[in-house]
Amino acid sequence: MNELVCLTLLSHAGESEADFQGRLSTFWTHMLRNHEADYEQVYAEASKSEHRGECVTRQYMLALDVAAKLTQQLAAGGIDHDPIDEDDIYNKYEATSPNWFQIEH
Repeated sequence: MNELVCLTLLSHAGESEADFQGRLSTFWTHMLRNHEADYEQVYAEASKSEHRGECVTRQYMLALDVAAKLTQQLAAGGIDHDPIDEDDIYNKYEATSPNWFQIEH
């Protein structure tokens, strides 16, 4: 996992941060149980959510190789996201604390 891309997930308009976090928790649990190899390519989660208009956002760093599969799973799970810019590449050292939490696998 050398090339990482940033994925920004979006809540529903007006959805509370707690409700959005609950939906994300359900989604990631599904990924861990049913698509473990893909889940293991999610490297880091932003240390805090942000707000954009009426939406809450949460960012993740993931391997470029899994981006297409993950966006299919997000669509199936009803979670909206910004388009992934596959030309905007990061390395694992750019996803470090205090802004990012590394996800242990």
